[in-house]
Amino acid sequence: MLDAVVVGAGPNGLTAAVELARRGFSVALFEAKGTVGGGARTEELTLPGFRHDPCSAAHPLAVSSPAFRGLPLERHGLEWLHPELPMAHPFLDGTAAVLSRSVGETAASFGPRDAGAYRRLVTPFLHRWDTLVRDFMSLPLTALPRDPVTLARFGLVGLPPSTWLARRFHDERARTLLAGLVAHVMAPLNGFATSAIGLVFALAAHTRGWPVARGGSQAISDALAAHLRELGGTVHTDYEVKRLDDLPPARAYVFDTSPTALARIAGFGDHYARYRYGPGVFKIDYALDGPVPWTAPEARRAGTVQIGADSAEIGAALRAASRENRAPDAPFLITVQPSVVDPTRAPEGKHVFWVYGHVPHGWTGDLTDAIERQLERFAPGFRDRVLARATAGPPELAARNANYVGGDIATGAVSGLQMLLRPKLSLYPYATPHPAVFICSQATPPGPGVHGMPGHNAAKAVWRRLRQT
Repeated sequence: MLDAVVVGAGPNGLTAAVELARRGFSVALFEAKGTVGGGARTEELTLPGFRHDPCSAAHPLAVSSPAFRGLPLERHGLEWLHPELPMAHPFLDGTAAVLSRSVGETAASFGPRDAGAYRRLVTPFLHRWDTLVRDFMSLPLTALPRDPVTLARFGLVGLPPSTWLARRFHDERARTLLAGLVAHVMAPLNGFATSAIGLVFALAAHTRGWPVARGGSQAISDALAAHLRELGGTVHTDYEVKRLDDLPPARAYVFDTSPTALARIAGFGDHYARYRYGPGVFKIDYALDGPVPWTAPEARRAGTVQIGADSAEIGAALRAASRENRAPDAPFLITVQPSVVDPTRAPEGKHVFWVYGHVPHGWTGDLTDAIERQLERFAPGFRDRVLARATAGPPELAARNANYVGGDIATGAVSGLQMLLRPKLSLYPYATPHPAVFICSQATPPGPGVHGMPGHNAAKAVWRRLRQT
């Protein structure tokens, strides 16, 4: 009998399997797709030689993750590449605010009236980032805070809505960049703890950067899988699990799946019936004949580029997708241009480009024209660079990755108490009604992103259980 079986080879399933194997437990991992990866894959979606990331592309949380930083992933081929600027947010006048590794450069891009306010906001946390991120991402009840004072101070700033945090700034440049950071998790700007989201992304840029993985996000998953095999674990792909009886006997079962899928497989009925899924996204991967012709020079040097004319436009786009059940007329866009720093991603002189906008949950329309109109506002002539495009709305995203229910790439709404307490209002979020069954997907704390911490935290709950039996 195995000690543990893990279902789902996304970053969290892989991390949970690795953590268990590191502690001497026998582990087998089962994945429905033909390769490991989940939200961290790389494929030729458009033309030969153009390597795209179907979901995640830039990795501010992965490079800062306590789970990943404790593993020898570089030995298994993972190499982080840092663009000159982690992120830029261009404006219609041809200028841009930036999120730089340098706090000074970032503050200067906001203008003289807000430079000091930004420095005062981030400086108290910069030198305590590694401890803070461990405390922030390890909760709840998986580890005692190492620096409770800094964590409490962060909570005072982060728990209010981001609209409150925006009041610290006089001008629209800083407010717009902050609104864009919050929108990465598709949360309404006036939601609970949205200030924390913006602050985490900003601090990550200043301390560890927003890198891409050389060759694509698949390198993260492949490195985790290689380390798992090195530790004696086994990986089985093309193995779809429809019920618990499909799996070999084990002392514990760990699911990197949506709560909905887990309830169906394990027969939990309506145990997760109140769990809410959020808006979907419409994503386009482009093969380009050259770099994106951004008007703002800063955007040409950035790995990630946020697109939204101002905070009001970004807020309207979020409201349309999350509350008004319609596609926004001017969608807020998150874009990544990996080939500005990684020439292996496209043939010489060509580029890959990644973009998505928010749409209602389960939306079946086509946002291509609205996305490209929005891009043309900040990069005139963009359409002339397009060699090929691969589009994916909510139905296609859910078909690629079953965890993306209704196209929700966060595997659950990041709003209200569900931002912190997910998938149930419980102090033991990784446990389920069955004592031998656990959940470790991004539907559990600390939530969405490629960082492996739900898997890391869930593994702690599992090995405590295994040691008791």
